[in-house]
Amino acid sequence: MSVPTVTLNNQTQIPQLGFGVFQIPPAQTADSVSKALEVGYRHIDTAEMYGNEQEVGEALKASGIRRDELWVTSKLNNGFHRPDDARRAFDDTLAKLGLDQIDLFLIHWPLPTLYDGDYAATWRTLTEFVADGRARSIGVSNFQPAHLDRIIDEVEVVPVVNQIEVHPFFGNDAAREASLRHGIKVEAWSPIAQGAVLDDDTIGKVAAAHGRTPSQVTLRWHVQRGDIVFPKSTHVERMEENFAIFDFELSESEMAAISGLDRGEDGRTGPNPDTFDYVPS
Repeated sequence: MSVPTVTLNNQTQIPQLGFGVFQIPPAQTADSVSKALEVGYRHIDTAEMYGNEQEVGEALKASGIRRDELWVTSKLNNGFHRPDDARRAFDDTLAKLGLDQIDLFLIHWPLPTLYDGDYAATWRTLTEFVADGRARSIGVSNFQPAHLDRIIDEVEVVPVVNQIEVHPFFGNDAAREASLRHGIKVEAWSPIAQGAVLDDDTIGKVAAAHGRTPSQVTLRWHVQRGDIVFPKSTHVERMEENFAIFDFELSESEMAAISGLDRGEDGRTGPNPDTFDYVPS
């Protein structure tokens, strides 16, 4: 089964379904990524703060898969927003992944209450990595509408993606709509709401109607909306389940029913980007 691609605003093609490694312990990461690649995943999403970039790199190298068939994303550690720190952190990411070029590098969080609130300077630094050819694409994660407006106004470079929390219980509409308005594709993290969709009656009924699981139906809802998703699992059976979402389609009424589960801000499971200020010690 082939995974469709999404065209980013720099005309690169990103697989719409990927494999995420958030909270996978480093000791399990290489094995999990290897299994995902065997299932057919070619898009891997990691981050400096996950602490498992090196193990991702090991799995990529061991796979024998051609580099041009892979899409690799990582994200800047919250502790390295100042320009020189960001440059060193990016060098370290490439070294740990064993790559000369990364497909996508993101600012993980805007951190507007830290670093004098100057996330635009951090964004300007990331543009250097595209200019010198070591990053194919750059983007942001957890950026609110005002954050997007500011970096685009000050730096005049539009991110290719905004990776934000999105799931049926939290549509994150303001950030999603602002991203799309700027021509930025949305990547949805926590796409199945940390498993909460598994017990939802509405999603369960849609799943039963298609002979699918709630996870499959929820991921299908995401991709039909045009979002990019990368569910995580350490179990091959679940990896295969999450991969098998391109041979059925939800109706308009089913899509609307799932979208109608949105609880607004009450549905958010992660931190609010306007106030989040975590920096690893």
